[in-house]
Amino acid sequence: MPGLTFDKRELGNLEYSLQREMLATDRRGGYMSTTIVGCNTRKYHGLIVAPIDTTDQTYVLLSSLDETIVQHDQSFNLALHRFRGVYEPRGHKYITDFEYTPCPTITYRVGGVILKKELLWIHKRTQLMIRYTLVDAHSETTLRLRPFLAFRNKHSLSKANMDANVRSYAVKNGVKNRLYDGFPWLYMQLSKDDSKFVAAPDWYYDFEYQKEIERGYEGYEDLLTTGYFEMKIQKGESIIFSASVDEMASAEDIVNYFNASIARRTHKIDFISCLHHSARQFIIRRPGDRTEVVAGYPWYGVDGRSTFISLPGLTLEQGYKEDCMAVLDTMVGDMHNGDFAGSASAEVAADAPLWFFWTLQNLEKHIGAKGIWERYGEAMKSILAAYKKGFFGGCVALHDNGLVWAAREGYALTWMNSVVGGVAQTPRAGYVVEINALWYNAVCYALELAKKCGDKEFVSEWKALPKKTKESFIEKFYLAEEGYLADYVDLRGADKSIRCNQIIASGLKYTMVDQEQIVNMLLTVRQHLLTPHGLRSLSPEDSRFESTYKDNPIEQEAASKNGAVWVWPLMFYFECAFALQGEKFLAKAKELYEAYDDNIQTYCIGSVAEYYDANPPFAPRGAFSQAWSVAALLYIKELVAQQEAKAARAAKKSVKTSKK
Repeated sequence: MPGLTFDKRELGNLEYSLQREMLATDRRGGYMSTTIVGCNTRKYHGLIVAPIDTTDQTYVLLSSLDETIVQHDQSFNLALHRFRGVYEPRGHKYITDFEYTPCPTITYRVGGVILKKELLWIHKRTQLMIRYTLVDAHSETTLRLRPFLAFRNKHSLSKANMDANVRSYAVKNGVKNRLYDGFPWLYMQLSKDDSKFVAAPDWYYDFEYQKEIERGYEGYEDLLTTGYFEMKIQKGESIIFSASVDEMASAEDIVNYFNASIARRTHKIDFISCLHHSARQFIIRRPGDRTEVVAGYPWYGVDGRSTFISLPGLTLEQGYKEDCMAVLDTMVGDMHNGDFAGSASAEVAADAPLWFFWTLQNLEKHIGAKGIWERYGEAMKSILAAYKKGFFGGCVALHDNGLVWAAREGYALTWMNSVVGGVAQTPRAGYVVEINALWYNAVCYALELAKKCGDKEFVSEWKALPKKTKESFIEKFYLAEEGYLADYVDLRGADKSIRCNQIIASGLKYTMVDQEQIVNMLLTVRQHLLTPHGLRSLSPEDSRFESTYKDNPIEQEAASKNGAVWVWPLMFYFECAFALQGEKFLAKAKELYEAYDDNIQTYCIGSVAEYYDANPPFAPRGAFSQAWSVAALLYIKELVAQQEAKAARAAKKSVKTSKK
């Protein structure tokens, strides 16, 4: 599959360039993100967006950095900003090239001046380094750099005020700033000893973030500049700008650190290397020996359900079993009375603890059944016991019929958890199809491990349950006349909505549906839900179906679970199709999988969106880089590789047999 390609002729076209965003993370919860032309279109964009404490909150410290070339007393501002209804300055017209690997690189041409800018976000540090190289020039040239500071939570917006500390304090080869108490100092330094900083504090008003306005949110911000750096730059010379919460000791240190860091960068040369790089960006290490998974960039934090669904694809496909176990150990360490903490708790995400078992099933391939039971057996048993006892006064609990009930007023307890103004957009309260499929899978898997490892007491207590669960599930969920599974069952009966959730019930290792039922269900899913970008969340024939993105947050949330196309359920579609068709599904599998190559060329370069519009052209929506979307494609890649290997072995065996 080909790598990233950018049309150099279109870089000056804002309809092209502003739809392409880039992301680089520090593996600690911080990131750099903007468009490929450096114009921020979201409040979440910034050159330094990072946590400042041990919480899940991140803050925009450095919003942007304007570059100006000065020759013969003429100034050419290379920056691009949008203020209310107008772009100013319009530096994108000077851009002649953009490259993504090994780090985002923009080349500008102003007359006879060619300037190359390389943006390097440093791993395991809150630090941005930008190397400017004057490739060509025929006259004396000055480089001017003006930083714009925000110092605010990434979900909020900065407004001009009298409380901000506008003073810059001199440090080696630069200055330090801290606009408000409680924030760290931001050190801005240069690798050129004779650079100077000109103090000129000023507020710039009404930066306009179009993506926020499109999403129905406020999109205007005021940013503070405390002055600008100015220095001479010679043809062939490189100057490095460093912005960090840690001070660099000298210009030499800045150069050495940049060179060492960029030498370690991998090259994102094709579709797979981009996915691998993107997958690594979601795994973060926090103080206190905590390893967690960011659900998505730019606005999501850590989410328990997403963590369990994403982990196999993010880590195990690349052989990072230690990272997988580190995340699981962090979450198990937070458990109390058989329930995970926060967003992984069954009280707010009734299926989340059950996804834990699915993650372990994938991890078993790397550490063995005994390794799983010894390390996580007690956690597994305590989770099952907690469901039997019930959560939150029985809102989530195992009933006598062997099925798990999940219903809580004002909450959407499944992954379709959109709540606006206290109203669940897709409540799905009652017996939910994927929750009970996951429950059956969890109990069966725990029993399998317990038998292998000699835990007779557990086996004795739980061995009779799967039969009861299966009988109740088929009775309540399988719609024989329609040929698919109900989405949920409540006191009024079965909800017959055709949704993608049913595919999970047939794609797990332990399934309650037989082959004929799976065939019928797969046909229904193909007819109503399958698209080149994933599975729709609702059939187009349903009256609630929404085909496109809406203009306000309430309608957006409703559309995201009532039509929008999601990538991650494809894992179970592929599992199911391969189980039924084997090698015959390979051609279609590759077609579906390779279609995503185009996706990494837009929206977030090198990554995959949260979801897509339900109908052509299937525009990307939601978070521009989503953990379970990336993870699903890597998981599917492994499924395809396994099937190809199986087909190759069969072909080889057939050749040997024919020779005999």
